[in-house]
Amino acid sequence: MPVRTRTFGLNSLGFLSVTLAAYLSAVVTMGYVLNSIGRFRAVVLIFLAVAYLVNGVAGYVWARNGSALRRAIIYLALQIGIGATLLFLARSPVIMFAMLPLAGQAVVLMSRHVMFAACAVMWLLLVVPMTVFIGWRPALVLGVFFLAGIVFVVVITELAVKEQRANREVERLVAELQSANDKLRLYADQVEELATLKERNRLAREIHDSLGHYLTVVIVQIEAAMALIEKDRERSLDGLRKAQGLAQKGLAEVRESVAVLRAPRTEAGSLIESLNNLFEECRVSGLAAEFRLIGTPRALSASAELALYRAAQEGLTNVRKHAQAQAATVTLDYAAEAVWLRVHDAGIGATEPKKGFGLVGMHERVTHLGGELRIATAANEGFTLEVGLPG
Repeated sequence: MPVRTRTFGLNSLGFLSVTLAAYLSAVVTMGYVLNSIGRFRAVVLIFLAVAYLVNGVAGYVWARNGSALRRAIIYLALQIGIGATLLFLARSPVIMFAMLPLAGQAVVLMSRHVMFAACAVMWLLLVVPMTVFIGWRPALVLGVFFLAGIVFVVVITELAVKEQRANREVERLVAELQSANDKLRLYADQVEELATLKERNRLAREIHDSLGHYLTVVIVQIEAAMALIEKDRERSLDGLRKAQGLAQKGLAEVRESVAVLRAPRTEAGSLIESLNNLFEECRVSGLAAEFRLIGTPRALSASAELALYRAAQEGLTNVRKHAQAQAATVTLDYAAEAVWLRVHDAGIGATEPKKGFGLVGMHERVTHLGGELRIATAANEGFTLEVGLPG
């Protein structure tokens, strides 16, 4: 991650800066004794100083890339050991301040309790030996300053780490928000597509139920008029005029369905009035439709009344088209927990009823309202269509 790369770079740069500054100060303060420590000791000091620098960069990266605490402990133990040895050989208190970056690295690599323990060990291993070289009082003063430096580094590093964690959390939340927005747009597209498909299906059902009904009645009227055109011209013209009127009503209802995407049941108001108008149309077309009302009528939702009306309309249309029956009975039963509409004829029936678009659309409409659709038929035993809706 970019934040992590930036962290490595800043930590390495800070470590190198503080360590090199401490080295330079140590060389200046102990320059007068460099000739007296011997060449071997000087080489060892230089080697340890370089090792401390290299391990402080490469070793820290190694410890940071691993998730186990073991790596952090190995790295800090090695660094503290090198630093203590370097301090012992150089005998310059300034070297102690080259160890301050280790406190910040401990904050990053360890939990708080382990970090405090590591800082305490570092303070003891670096301050206690100085009592041998400079006495306990100067060492104590130096230890206080060193402890203050450790506290300062720990506080500053913790603030920086918290800020980096906050930045990473912000980046994570931004990524999640972007992902959520992408999913939301996808869901919105899917909802729009489903809504469009649902509306198309509903409109198709409405057009089929209304236009199919009127066209069936018109065809029956025209067939009757054609049969009478030579025998009884006046009755034939009357049938054609009725067919024309029904065609005009069907066209008006289709236009209203397309314009409003919702076809009203009829121009009347209630479900019973709408059914009476439907039965009158059936009688005009030659089908005797008997209406039976059971129970006390009660208010239903507009969608429920429309579904019941369409069921009666589809049932009577199928009677005229397929049943070869002269009469049909429509029952509207206001039961205790549901309203049932039954369309029954004594026609030829069917062994296996075919579910055309009308029945499929009716089943979708009824299921959507939490209702039930039943079909009972057999050869030469008529056909019964039942639709029950809660209400």
